[in-house]
Amino acid sequence: MPHEHDHHGHDHSHAVKLDHLNAAFIWGIVLNMGFVVVEAAAGFITNSLSLLTDAGHNLSDVASLALALMAFKLAKVKSNKRYTYGYKRSTIFVSFFNALILLVAVGFIAYEAVIRFGHPEPMEGCTIAWVAFVGIGINGFTAWLFMKDKDRDLNVKGAYLHMAVDAIVSLGVVVAGLIIKFTGWYWVDGAVSLIIVIVIIGGTWGLLKNSLRLEMDGVPVDIELETIKTELLKVDGIVGVEHVHVWALSTTEIALTAHVRIASSDLHAFDKIKHDLRHKMEHLGITHCTFEPEPPNPLKGE
Repeated sequence: MPHEHDHHGHDHSHAVKLDHLNAAFIWGIVLNMGFVVVEAAAGFITNSLSLLTDAGHNLSDVASLALALMAFKLAKVKSNKRYTYGYKRSTIFVSFFNALILLVAVGFIAYEAVIRFGHPEPMEGCTIAWVAFVGIGINGFTAWLFMKDKDRDLNVKGAYLHMAVDAIVSLGVVVAGLIIKFTGWYWVDGAVSLIIVIVIIGGTWGLLKNSLRLEMDGVPVDIELETIKTELLKVDGIVGVEHVHVWALSTTEIALTAHVRIASSDLHAFDKIKHDLRHKMEHLGITHCTFEPEPPNPLKGE
């Protein structure tokens, strides 16, 4: 039985093109790195744990943005004899690693917050509020840069979540600073840090789960096997679909292999329907397909 392979990689209207995000990543890295320096200095001067923990979290965001940018660059490297798909899979590894970075950072924030909550120290609430207010603007602007593409790629979604969560966190720090200024309740600093931890975990869990699924070659979250089979069976000349495997080549590219039973015993007829099969899959976001034709009647014991 000859195999008919159809690896499809040319540009198509359904393919994900994210080249324009290079500038967004660079802007995000520069702005957030500058803010980390300012926020950390203010945290030490005012003795504010919420500012220091937020600065630490922002630093992890800078690292995450840099890793995501590196992954996009690696994904464009051409395939070679040792890496026949190039380095596309690095984008999946980076999205998983970024989620882990966030969770590790959360552990340190929680530990320090619990200690500080039990032993509050005096601090300057007004300065805390002003620095965090600047953070809302920077994080909000950076999140906006990624907003329209956040549902098209896990790394972009990760960047968006990092920035959106940080904007919310900065808002919480502003509130804490104002409460401290007008009430002198220094324990609020530790309490806000614990709230930050809960918010970060909530925003990170889905990213971790989805990236782990892709790491394990699981079916991407928006893809349904039954839908794939149904669409393939709609193509004229296809009477059966078996052995369907779907996995992610990268955070933007999905691959599929499937055995398809054709109505005609003449394998040359398969050439006429490959285009339709491929087009059906492109509309589901699957751009790399390999189809193996099978005779209309399975052999005994197959």
